[in-house]
Amino acid sequence: MPAYICVTCGTQYPDTPAPPDQCVICSEERQYIGWQGQRWTTLDELRASHRNRFEREGPGITGIGTDPRFAIGQRAVHVAASGGGFLWDCISLVDDETVRGLRERGGVTGIAISHPHYYASMVEWSRALGDVPIYLHAADADWVVRHDRAVVFWDGERRDVGPGLTLIHCGGHFAGGTVLHWSDGADGGGALLTGDIIMVGEDRRTAGFMYSFPNYIPLNARAVRRIGDAVEPFEFEHVYGGWFGRNILAAGKDAVRYSVRRYLHAISDRDRA
Repeated sequence: MPAYICVTCGTQYPDTPAPPDQCVICSEERQYIGWQGQRWTTLDELRASHRNRFEREGPGITGIGTDPRFAIGQRAVHVAASGGGFLWDCISLVDDETVRGLRERGGVTGIAISHPHYYASMVEWSRALGDVPIYLHAADADWVVRHDRAVVFWDGERRDVGPGLTLIHCGGHFAGGTVLHWSDGADGGGALLTGDIIMVGEDRRTAGFMYSFPNYIPLNARAVRRIGDAVEPFEFEHVYGGWFGRNILAAGKDAVRYSVRRYLHAISDRDRA
């Protein structure tokens, strides 16, 4: 039986003889059902029509994305950490070529995912990489549609997942919204990998915050302050967002601080003049 994949968001479901009636991720107000209606694909179909590519995005940081664009279009990130490679966020297409490429870059000791929109084919990736653990914040446990013993739910505000690698609970976009701090990133200046919990803007100098990006639902002030407070204790020169090239590669911490202040001012009752 195939494990069906939602075409709109890229989430892989458990093996079933027929596809589910609808994707629970896309049926919720932060996402949407595609304009052509609920559609499904499989890994075999994706492998026939798509391929993944690697792209270096910074010191020790390699993006892995799918061409042509599939679902939301985010890319995963391989972090060449001193304790072994680590995979941040996830994509739907799993194939032998990409697995070989990850092994050539130091392998993968674990996977962590920022929020449910990027769960993708996480179980398939874990199995292809040797049943490595998948770290998800427990506040988002109800959004997991394909369970597996590799899934590790963690509680609290921080979780170390390797030397110099720390998961930070931010909330915001989802209750369990998480970012990854790599202390050795940016040649020792520190790197923050954010998905779209902290969304790097088109200017690649600032960031934004939303409850729903496609449906334009903002976050409240308390949620944005919490995100800023969560990352404040950490030093980081670089910020790596959820898509190829969506990165802030200088003064990243100052950029996030400024972006929090700008957002709070924008949603306040004060004039912007």
